[in-house]
Amino acid sequence: MNVLIIEDEKALAQELEIFLTNYNYKCEVCFNGKSASEKIATNLYDFILIDLGLPDYEGLDLLKEAKKTNTEAACIILTARAEVYDRIKGLDLGADDYLPKPFSLLELQSRMQAITRRKFGLKHNVVELNGFIINLTDRTICYETTEVSAITKKEFDLIAYLILHKNRTLTRMQLSEHIWGSIINNDYDSNFIDAHVKNIRKKLNIYAQPDWLETVRGLGYKIKING
Repeated sequence: MNVLIIEDEKALAQELEIFLTNYNYKCEVCFNGKSASEKIATNLYDFILIDLGLPDYEGLDLLKEAKKTNTEAACIILTARAEVYDRIKGLDLGADDYLPKPFSLLELQSRMQAITRRKFGLKHNVVELNGFIINLTDRTICYETTEVSAITKKEFDLIAYLILHKNRTLTRMQLSEHIWGSIINNDYDSNFIDAHVKNIRKKLNIYAQPDWLETVRGLGYKIKING
């Protein structure tokens, strides 16, 4: 998932970037409010982590901007400010969570996972699909008790993104933009995504047919999850 980190403490910002990248988030970092405002206005993110104590910008103003232009983004306030007012104001403006500094990186990641589950209507990070057990946290796929080890990182990214948007058809353009960060040659109808889906099915078919991974003719793909 795409994350914008807005933090003027460079050491902390880089620590956040390294940590979240290791959990397969795609991160961008801004050290000041001006550059953050520009990115919020032009790019779409899944998470925006906002430090309130920026030298050139009021963090709560960035939060307001984010809620206008990045309506789907989950915003988490990271700040050393101790005043209850700041927390209440941030939450009233639409922040999804609040972490006072210093905080545990593991707690931040856990809260981001909880927000993701709520946003996409998932009860757990483990999804069972006709014998296949997909763990979104450990990034593993098993069929019953056997691990499917042949799935590549990008293939898992594609499966995970479809699971998050369960029962919703995603176009090849949407999948390419989110998983690879760009449209390959602006050719939305290329077989680029199709080839990856074909490889996924081939690898899973060794164990059982993944009927839950559906092709929606002329549109794209979806993963069907009951309940």
